[in-house]
Amino acid sequence: MTNPLDSALAQLAAGKVVAIATESYFGLLADIANPLAVEALFALKPRGADKGVPIVLPARTAWSALVAGSIPTLAQAFADVCWPGGLSIALPAAASVASRVALDGSLAVRLPGASPAAELASRFGRPLSATSANLPGAPPTSHSAAVEQAFAGPIVRGELLVVAGESPGGAPSTVVRVSEAEYAVARVGAVAPSLLEQIAKTQLQRA
Repeated sequence: MTNPLDSALAQLAAGKVVAIATESYFGLLADIANPLAVEALFALKPRGADKGVPIVLPARTAWSALVAGSIPTLAQAFADVCWPGGLSIALPAAASVASRVALDGSLAVRLPGASPAAELASRFGRPLSATSANLPGAPPTSHSAAVEQAFAGPIVRGELLVVAGESPGGAPSTVVRVSEAEYAVARVGAVAPSLLEQIAKTQLQRA
């Protein structure tokens, strides 16, 4: 019996998109280093200029290659406490990152919590998109059947592979923008702002 993740890995390697359960909702995963995959992702789910593409890492060691310059100590401190899990940390994107993926030159990434998406990213070994698997304006979904209904055409054409299953739902990731010694919460989600405040205070005391 074929492992569904083997088919998903082949789909990613071919520059196509996979819909799979994350630790919250279903996400659309594509190789952001592959221009064909980026085009395929935006063909499935167009995004306005006011929205970047959230990214999941295969491992924390992949983070620095996506960042312009060094990763701030405060961002490292947030990651130490909150990763793997629901915190996306936005930093200036490296020049190698596709401009369509970044938002105003910054990229929000996270090391995902335990989920099929996390396993797929780890096995693929490169950063992947993780935008929610729903049509623009529609709510995120926690079941593969809803994804199949929303994207019936692309699935038939082989543009999207859906890995069957269910995700737990809940809050999306919290998004925090970080500079060397400051931060701002751009979206409140799974990680409480009070925890970020506590981490920042601790880091300030160590500095």
